[in-house]
Amino acid sequence: MASAGQRCAGCYGGIGRSEAAFSSECAHTFHPLCVSGAHSCPSCSAFWSFTPTFQLSPLHPQPARMPTVHHGAATSRLACGVCKRAFGYGTPTFTSECQHRFHLACVTGSVCPVCNARWPYQVSSYPYLHPYQFPPPPPMWTSPFVDQPSPAVYDDDEPLEPLATPLDDWDLVQDAANGGGRLVLDAHCEHPAVARGEPHDSFVVLVHAKAPGAATAAAAEQARTPLDLVTVLDVSGSMTGLKIALLKKAMEFVVDQLGPADRLSVVAFSTDARRVIPLTRMSDVGKVKAKDAVQLLMADGGTNILKGLTEAAKVLDGRRHKNAVASVILLSDGQDTYNLGGGGYGYGSVSYSKNYRALVPGSLLSSAGHRSTPIHTFGFGGDHDSSAMHTIAEETGGTFSFIEDETVVQDSFAQCIGGLLSVVVQEALITVKCVHPVRVRAVKSGRYDSSIDAYARSASVDVGELYADEERRFLLLVDVPKAGDADEVTQLMKVTCTYRDTATGQVVDVAGEDVEVQRPVELAKDQQPSMEVAREKFRVEATEDIAAARAAAERGEYTEAARILDRRQEALLPALADDARCKALVEELRELSTRVASRREYEKSGRACILTGYSSHAQQRAASACVAGAGGGYRCPPPPGGAGGMGMGGAASVFGFGAAGAYATPAMQMMVGASRQVREQQQQQPSTLKRKSGSDGGN
Repeated sequence: MASAGQRCAGCYGGIGRSEAAFSSECAHTFHPLCVSGAHSCPSCSAFWSFTPTFQLSPLHPQPARMPTVHHGAATSRLACGVCKRAFGYGTPTFTSECQHRFHLACVTGSVCPVCNARWPYQVSSYPYLHPYQFPPPPPMWTSPFVDQPSPAVYDDDEPLEPLATPLDDWDLVQDAANGGGRLVLDAHCEHPAVARGEPHDSFVVLVHAKAPGAATAAAAEQARTPLDLVTVLDVSGSMTGLKIALLKKAMEFVVDQLGPADRLSVVAFSTDARRVIPLTRMSDVGKVKAKDAVQLLMADGGTNILKGLTEAAKVLDGRRHKNAVASVILLSDGQDTYNLGGGGYGYGSVSYSKNYRALVPGSLLSSAGHRSTPIHTFGFGGDHDSSAMHTIAEETGGTFSFIEDETVVQDSFAQCIGGLLSVVVQEALITVKCVHPVRVRAVKSGRYDSSIDAYARSASVDVGELYADEERRFLLLVDVPKAGDADEVTQLMKVTCTYRDTATGQVVDVAGEDVEVQRPVELAKDQQPSMEVAREKFRVEATEDIAAARAAAERGEYTEAARILDRRQEALLPALADDARCKALVEELRELSTRVASRREYEKSGRACILTGYSSHAQQRAASACVAGAGGGYRCPPPPGGAGGMGMGGAASVFGFGAAGAYATPAMQMMVGASRQVREQQQQQPSTLKRKSGSDGGN
């Protein structure tokens, strides 16, 4: 920082009060042009970690030391004008002619971020390391958009935290964490009995699996499986202002929820993409680094989703160490304008047949011997490309959530994080083996891969990961043959599941009870069908109708799309009319019907809502839909403790896809509750957020 009588350590000329100055890591001060492009100090020969570059702007051909008008004299020069952080010793800084001071890594270009004054310089910097020197300590604050070469993969991930629990006691900890239980399998037949002398084709059997849960929060945290998380954040120009301020708040919440064994990397993308921080353990120091890096994000440029996901893939592919659970969170408020091109058909702004799969790097997709890395996508605001975000999630096993009400982005993140931090089952495979001569006709498994062997004697469903307390239900259609004259019971199938326990890494085999059906000579007149099977049949059929309604709307047949959803509501059996889950599902279908009934509604929010609903039901996993309600309120994820009310007033109300939050696990509900408490505290100081949003926008 220039002061009266200070001299340049390069040319030994004086530096006036209204002249720009560069202060190096070795505490020497220079005229900018005297050190532009230098890798080491001209005064003491110390090597610098950053090479400063100051090029005369073509708009200002005058000498760089030209006296200029003094702007912002009252502004403190003790903190950076961009990140608002104090200047530590050994941090390279730049002081402009308008007397605003910045960390060198925080400022680029020729316009002051504080007062918009034009400088005679184009300011930039890039890391430099002399080949014969040991790496210098990294700077405390690094801009996410410093121009630096990008490696093929990133292999600088921080080592994993040492195992705190002795191996001898690990089983005890696991028993405390999951209540001593394992995954539970059971099955329900469509009817308890089938007439002995009659075959029954397409007899429905429901297979139900429930993951073990956490007995106590303390025990669960002690034994919880650590997470490797990469967040890919859109910082294009449309994120300027309140959007990016809300995103920063949401990311701070995410960082606070991660433990010291979890690792986080942040990628920011616009026209290009940069890894903001490497994969770093969220210790106290790591959390400070992550929050500081997020606060440096600025909105500018276009939207290049492929670039952002490519950086995320490089982070995960290059890991030297790996936590058992890994995932990606992608948030975008716009449409990729660089990689999709034209083509396809569709009546809206999004082409229905574009190759959105091309936005996902190959290493994040499933292949032989390699499972895909889940990408959980969040469409932020009404202008995002919901078809792209849904496809990215569907191709990788993630969920798609729609955030029309931008103020609750933190709640949507919270629901997702609550699940990712509670993964207890991986590589789960449910297998059904029929007893001769029963045959499997079909498997209704949603988006989960299923297979039937060549003789229809066995079938399997690849379930993959399960969160604590999470459930999956699948329908099997089997052909039941005639029974013998003396047969009172027909054994239908045996159900088993093999999975990997994430905490111990052990493979666990679970067997359910044998599935059988009674074979009386004549059926009782008062025989009642299984409500469990009837409820699941309605959910499966409703999911299929949501997909059919989407296809109709994309063809421009909005009236037909609404009719498909209305017809399913009317098909609800009287016996299920009072069932809480079915009533909530009918409410969802009614909501979706209003949002696909016209082109205007479909383009505004209907497409995103219907894709969120399909994503949730096809995976049987909670997804957020924070959308405007008919009464001006917003429908958001369910609060802790249940589905909540369906009010449509000015206060927030529930619109949690998945039978009003039926898929939301206790861990997810608790995390959403914690987020809402934080937001309520923040809303008591609204002026702080408004001031912040005004200073965080792009140029």
